[in-house]
Amino acid sequence: MSIKEFFIDLFFPKFCFYCKKEGDYLCEDCLAFLEILEYTFCLCQKPQRLPDVKKCKRCQRKKLNGLHFALPYQNLFAKKLIHRFKYNPQIKELAKTLISIIITHFNLLEKPLKFGKDFILASVPLTNKKKRERGFNQSEELCKELNQFLEIPLIADCLLKTKDTPPQIELQKKERLESQKGVFLVKSSEDIKGKKILLVDDVYTTGATMEECARVLKIAGAKEVWGLVVARG
Repeated sequence: MSIKEFFIDLFFPKFCFYCKKEGDYLCEDCLAFLEILEYTFCLCQKPQRLPDVKKCKRCQRKKLNGLHFALPYQNLFAKKLIHRFKYNPQIKELAKTLISIIITHFNLLEKPLKFGKDFILASVPLTNKKKRERGFNQSEELCKELNQFLEIPLIADCLLKTKDTPPQIELQKKERLESQKGVFLVKSSEDIKGKKILLVDDVYTTGATMEECARVLKIAGAKEVWGLVVARG
């Protein structure tokens, strides 16, 4: 622990969101209620006990090559944790806790996932306006923490979001798909040509955002695009 972290913890101690025990935002006792998954899924949520997620016939039209996630978003503990992280800029360090959950998920799999030297990390972007309103981009913070765990190169601002879209929770599935079209751009295609992208976000619901990101990344030359989120709805 650095001196800075020591004094932050001294004057602003952390308390578990659920039981209020001092020490961390999520204590070990409450962590047990999160139901961290021990297997992977294809995009249509068919469980697959494989070292990586392979598309089934129903998923062949998807731009994403697969999706990795550690928690079901229906779990109330998971939902509360992610909501706090997403909308409270004062606790963006919660990214460390969320990434540790993802790493735990990786370690629980029958066969470990392998991310080779041709992988790079990229985050789902926010517009500059939305980022200022929130104080930070939660996907970027997750990427930074994941970069330290997996030692995969991180391409900052790989994707840009050109305009704000309505909150996805307010839209039907078809409206979500339409709202995401044409709002993402690749900053530099040279950075991603022939690469496998690990695209990071906090939650995957209908997949509209990640599908559109994957589409533009592949047009720009990405070889594969894999989604990685904390939880799936």
